[in-house]
Amino acid sequence: MPAARESLLDAAYTALGRRPWSAVRMVDVAAVAGVSRQTLYNEFGSKDGLARALVRREADAYLAGVERALVSRPEPRERLAAAAEWTASAARGNALVRAMLTGCWGERLPSPTLSAVPSSSAVPAQRRADGPLPSPGDLVALVRDRAVASLAASQGPRPEAAELARACELAVRLGVSCVLAPAGEGGAAGLVRDALATVKSVV
Repeated sequence: MPAARESLLDAAYTALGRRPWSAVRMVDVAAVAGVSRQTLYNEFGSKDGLARALVRREADAYLAGVERALVSRPEPRERLAAAAEWTASAARGNALVRAMLTGCWGERLPSPTLSAVPSSSAVPAQRRADGPLPSPGDLVALVRDRAVASLAASQGPRPEAAELARACELAVRLGVSCVLAPAGEGGAAGLVRDALATVKSVV
């Protein structure tokens, strides 16, 4: 029941914007989504299961935005600048994305060490959000690798792989730094353009 699942995740996200996760009640999430509390438990197994699925969905949405940014411009340097700008703006607008990128979860958010839904749970395996939640380092590596793949595929002469990976990681980390300390004029994109102009030209 994909529509009910998305409605429940939307309701949980809205509730999290209004109150700390510890005060979010499953019965309220179900009511806002227009489904029974049993449907909520059938879908996620527990409040931790709901939280894990919510964090995973927000991580997936952030990464999808990175993918869009990496194909939004013709120039490689501008693609990395767009990805850094997306990182900063996504984190500004979404507390879960900001927490995933920085590791600063705070007491209003679900715990980053949420336990996985037990495999013996009635929740089918394809709906459980199993496995560790992404750490800040995991997300940096995922974005860097996607940027490398995108730029390597779009460039004619193949750039030096290690240099390209370094340039991509620099852009990603500058984007994350703008989450913690917002950039001035030019924003995250301007910082990336300036920084890449000073390194070996691989992008």
